[in-house]
Amino acid sequence: MSITSEEIASQPAVWRQALELRERAAQVLRRDGERMLVIGCGTSAFVAESFALLREQAGFGETDAAYASEPRPWRPYDAVLAITRSGTTTEILEALAAVPDGVRKVVVTGVADSPCADAADDVLLLDFADEKSVVQTRFPTTFLLLARAAFGEDVTDLPNRLEKALAAQPDLPTDFDHVVYLGRGWTYGLAQEAALKIREAAQAWAESYPLLDYRHGPLAVAHPGSLVWFLGVRDDGLARDVERTGATVVQGADDGLIELALAQRLAVVTAERRGLNPDQPRHLTRSIVLS
Repeated sequence: MSITSEEIASQPAVWRQALELRERAAQVLRRDGERMLVIGCGTSAFVAESFALLREQAGFGETDAAYASEPRPWRPYDAVLAITRSGTTTEILEALAAVPDGVRKVVVTGVADSPCADAADDVLLLDFADEKSVVQTRFPTTFLLLARAAFGEDVTDLPNRLEKALAAQPDLPTDFDHVVYLGRGWTYGLAQEAALKIREAAQAWAESYPLLDYRHGPLAVAHPGSLVWFLGVRDDGLARDVERTGATVVQGADDGLIELALAQRLAVVTAERRGLNPDQPRHLTRSIVLS
């Protein structure tokens, strides 16, 4: 079994451990009325999008998400939250260094003794969710589960539900050459992350879009070799439109995080079917550190 597969399978246990930190997470993440900018790169940028929407919808203050690698005009934020598994990503360090004095800097990381953690005023340490694999799986899902708990959502049943979902045999086609993930609201960030897993682990053609925007152009390339997965959301009308192209549609039947874990497993299966090692994605390393 690959390291990536082992880390995917470990998520129910890791999620249970994360829920023990909900009070600490609430102290760090949900200060009422605090205007927050959330930044990340790669997987962490997609997680930032989901987190920002979840926090703002929960009523804890205006929350924006941005790529750390894309500098933007400064707005009067009260806090900047950086998500970085390794704590060493160059663009994250540069973005934190540019934060004005008096703005609270928060880092979510898997490594306590890291440059990004050292640059922070507050650290939410998820070292138990850190990974050996280059391809991130349990670290992003664990953070989002913990954030939802910190915002007051009852997610205590999700570890058990994920355990059952991972134990079941996947009922998915094996002859697709094109995968599309669609999300709505906070699950759009998950859709982007799911498509990234296919590209990283399996070097396969994968796309992601907001659910209802799929009709506005991307539908043109749907065909009988396409798998179109509505991640954590249903829309029967759109499903019918997609099925007319000959594509296979999977409608969301469970929580978005559970379906993201199943999408991670699909990425590994796809990699193995192509004769690839998901632990060794082409051209990628665990952290991008620039000289």
